[in-house]
This record gives sequence, C-alpha cells and structure tokens, in this order.
Amino acid sequence: MGCVSAVPVPQPRAARAGGAAAAPGGRRSLAAALLLGALGATVVLLSAGQIWAEGTASVGGGTVPVEADGGAVTGVPTALAIVGLAALVAVFAVRRTGRTLVSGLLALSGAGAAAAAFLGASDSDALDAEAARISGDTAATVSDLTHTAWPYVAAGGALLILVAGLLALRFGTTWPTMGGRYERAGTPRAASRAPAPATDRPEDLWKALDRGEDPTREG
Repeated sequence: MGCVSAVPVPQPRAARAGGAAAAPGGRRSLAAALLLGALGATVVLLSAGQIWAEGTASVGGGTVPVEADGGAVTGVPTALAIVGLAALVAVFAVRRTGRTLVSGLLALSGAGAAAAAFLGASDSDALDAEAARISGDTAATVSDLTHTAWPYVAAGGALLILVAGLLALRFGTTWPTMGGRYERAGTPRAASRAPAPATDRPEDLWKALDRGEDPTREG
C-alpha cells in the first residue's frame, strides 16, 4: 500500500493576517468610542451654556435676580471637552505608543471635565462676582442661592468621554489608522516587465533567428 503524502491546506486570509484586524469586539468598541466621545463632548459643550446657579442680590434696598451659566462658573469642562474631541480624532492618526498616549489623554480629559462639573455644582463665587458687578459693592453676596441640574448633565457627558478613552486604551491597538489605507494604496507597485521592443527591421529578425528565438513572440 503506497504512502499518501500530506498536502498542506491553504489557510484563509483572515487567519494569516494576524489577530489585530480580527480581534473580537474591535469594530464594536471603535463604534462605541466614537459615539460616546462625540456625544459626551456635545453634551458638555451644550450644558456649559446653560444656567448653573441663580439667586438674588441686594441692590438699593431691594433685590435683583442674578444667575451664572456654566462658562461663568468654570471654563474647565468646556476646555477639556474640546481637548477630548481633538484626542478622539488624533487616536486614528497615530499608532502604537502614540495611540496609547492619546487614548490616555482622552480618558483624562473626560475625568477632569467630570470633576470640574461636579465641583461647579456647589460653587457660588460666580454669583457673588455677578452680584458685586450689579450692585457696585465688592462685598456683595448672593442670597437664596440655588443650583440647577445642568452641572450634573455636564458631568454625565464628561463621563461618556472618559468611557471612550478607556475603550481606546483597551481596544485601540485593534483599530485601523487614518493613513494606513492611503499608505498601502500609495505604495508604488513593482514595475511590470516591459514588453520586448518590436523587431521591425529585417536584420533584427535574422539576428533573433540566429539566436534561436522566435521574433514573432511577444516579450
């Protein structure tokens, strides 16, 4: 009984390509990070324009209402939300260590914006400054101080940015790069072999026949 030689079975392209592109959860984590990061930054930026605190100030024997929006209370959430958006885009423009660093910056932006928003929820300095401006008395303070829910909405949006950064730290190595496809597409192909020049002259035909070549065959 003859021996049967083992024939190697070609492996699918996906199996040969390595685990990075086919890593489980890579595509879902990419979509989730983009959605959460963009949504979180939008929520923070919109919330910063809303009224965070309000109260009354004494002016000329009476009282006038005073209020302060998120930008007047603290500009930190807005600034960090913009940094987070920039980091979210930059994640796809860098690789390896650079991607890890940018992902960390994205997560820190969310954490910092959330902390600033929580602290701003109980801040009264902005209202006191507004009361002093209205009354002309630098020692004026606000009474009947109340805070709205907008600082907490901003903090919630910042936490979404934080989650996007954590996803980038965990799964970012499996995500594609912005310039990878263009680099592959722009790589010059190997020069194809140029066809042999046509031998139109009779002496070239005879020389080819002497060499044992077929002058009518294309190169």
